[in-house]
Amino acid sequence: MIYFMLFISFFRIGLFTFGGGYAMLPLIEKEVMNNKWMELDELVNFVAVSESTPGPFAVNVSTYVGSVVGGVFGAISATLGVVLPSFIIILLLAKCYDKFKESKIVNGCMNGLHPAVVGLIAAAALSIGKSVFHISTETIVSSSGVLTSIGIIIVSIFMLYKKSNPVWVICVSGLIGIVSGYLLE
Repeated sequence: MIYFMLFISFFRIGLFTFGGGYAMLPLIEKEVMNNKWMELDELVNFVAVSESTPGPFAVNVSTYVGSVVGGVFGAISATLGVVLPSFIIILLLAKCYDKFKESKIVNGCMNGLHPAVVGLIAAAALSIGKSVFHISTETIVSSSGVLTSIGIIIVSIFMLYKKSNPVWVICVSGLIGIVSGYLLE
């Protein structure tokens, strides 16, 4: 039963989300929290890990959630669920695209989806940001973690502004995080 729930949940997410993994993140978060499959902190930590692992973001997250909830078969169910809608839609669109590529209605729909994707990505950034930068009275120590995070953001923006390779940005950010983790503990 859990495998079917994982498949259906991630199938819905894959079916109703345009714009890739980051646009899916708010829906994944809602589904995971509603089903109590894992804690938000655990999901946020894996989002950070999936940023630096190869492969599509949505596939990495769905595979991880599926494996936590249902082991190997859970991972397979969730991954198939998130990938299958896109696969089916692309096959159908490829068949029909030549007929409709000049249509004003189709072009209008595609242009209308762009701001929606940006909104979904912004919602994901705010949601994850709230969790990452949350400071409570118990964890004031975490303020040094917040300062480190802000420092990493500034260094990353500077490196990207100077046209550094994104791989170097990821490596430097990870190194700063590891070093600050050891120094601030």
